[in-house]
Amino acid sequence: MPHQDSAPAPAGTASAPDSRIDARTRRGRLQMLLLLLVCASPVIASYLTFYVFKPAGGATNYGALIDPQRPMPAVRVANERAEAVPLESFRGKWLLVTADPSACDEACAKKLFTIRQIRAGQGQDRERIVPVWLITDQGAVDERLSAAYNEPYAGVRFLRIPPDVARQWLPAAEGGRIEDTIFLVDPLGNLMMRFPKDPDPKKMSGDLKKLLRVSRIG
Repeated sequence: MPHQDSAPAPAGTASAPDSRIDARTRRGRLQMLLLLLVCASPVIASYLTFYVFKPAGGATNYGALIDPQRPMPAVRVANERAEAVPLESFRGKWLLVTADPSACDEACAKKLFTIRQIRAGQGQDRERIVPVWLITDQGAVDERLSAAYNEPYAGVRFLRIPPDVARQWLPAAEGGRIEDTIFLVDPLGNLMMRFPKDPDPKKMSGDLKKLLRVSRIG
């Protein structure tokens, strides 16, 4: 009997090998999407706690939520050893951020005290928090401030940043200044929350405790 070639696949119909490749590609994309969701879920949960799941009668948060989110700027900052490092290298932790010039006045020192104490008050979770002073000029910092608040003992990072970059990233409250404010940045590098001028440390700590409880990232 003469040999007969297999009939070609109808136009527009994928062959069996192509179908298997397409199926593997779709499965691989789905697995990647699921992996990304798993990695991001702790931070998603923390946002849901504040944005969605609110009891009847009002919001659950003390700080003002930043909407839309503001990602960290792609900028290099000078650390305590005058080394230029990417600001993004501080991702992975919850950041309590203040911004002031090097001539830190009484209000500035009070904010440094507040963010240091809030970190210390989180108990075993304190290592998940990094207080940051963004210094917006090149002046010398009083050695007493370094001794009281800076690394390695007190845990506050002193980082120098261009003032225009700080103001573009950190939104002041209406009618206020960024120097009046303490900000909270999530472990993905997104600016999440702004606290009022002369904030209540207990209420700030309450917001942070809630976030640390629902999110294990950082």
